[in-house]
Amino acid sequence: METDPATTIDALDWPAIEHGLRGIGYAACGPVLAPATCRTLAALYDDDRRFRSTVDMARYRFGEGQYRYFARPLPDPVAQLRQALYRRLAPIANRMAADMGLEVRYPRSLKAYLRECHAAGQERPTPLLLRYDAGGYNCLHQDLYGDLRFPLQAVIQLSRPGDDFAGGEFLLVEQRPRAQSIGHALNPRQGEMIVFPVAERPVRGARGFYRTKMRHGVSQVRAGTRMTLGLILHDAA
Repeated sequence: METDPATTIDALDWPAIEHGLRGIGYAACGPVLAPATCRTLAALYDDDRRFRSTVDMARYRFGEGQYRYFARPLPDPVAQLRQALYRRLAPIANRMAADMGLEVRYPRSLKAYLRECHAAGQERPTPLLLRYDAGGYNCLHQDLYGDLRFPLQAVIQLSRPGDDFAGGEFLLVEQRPRAQSIGHALNPRQGEMIVFPVAERPVRGARGFYRTKMRHGVSQVRAGTRMTLGLILHDAA
């Protein structure tokens, strides 16, 4: 029997996650969903009743593939993961904001933060399922959606690399000021989660902290079908 998602999130090594976010710009957190739950969530993709909108990436030159934003109410595992993840990430986000000299502070609960989003006109839920068939990819981008944006987000691999698909590495690129960019290519196993910045992160330099810009995407899938759950913690305008 799978552990409750909130319990699983709480049991992660959060000092190590913060260390990864600060040191290399992301944290590979290990498995947070059992294979059966991954399959159940992936199977929702064909149920139109579950989604508020669908985006064909090629139409907007975002890449090749498709993603669907969940409608309310979110599936229970998605809602539970989002709430638990926010609760653990909010203190880290506040420390990172302070290091970058930002005045914004994030409340302790997702419910309180979403009230701020909704008051600002950002009322549409942003958790999503992404699907890439052979030849699919996602261009480097940032998930912004409005003036309010929680600075950290996560992806969870629902498919099995090497069995369900080949290629399709998760990409992160950090644009450093007055220096060449740094890239990472990650291939998480089924159920594993990666946490990373939405747009920027603080990096310690010789004279204090400076900001580096982050973008993420997916390399081309060579074969099969790759399914991913995206957990964005701010709602969309």
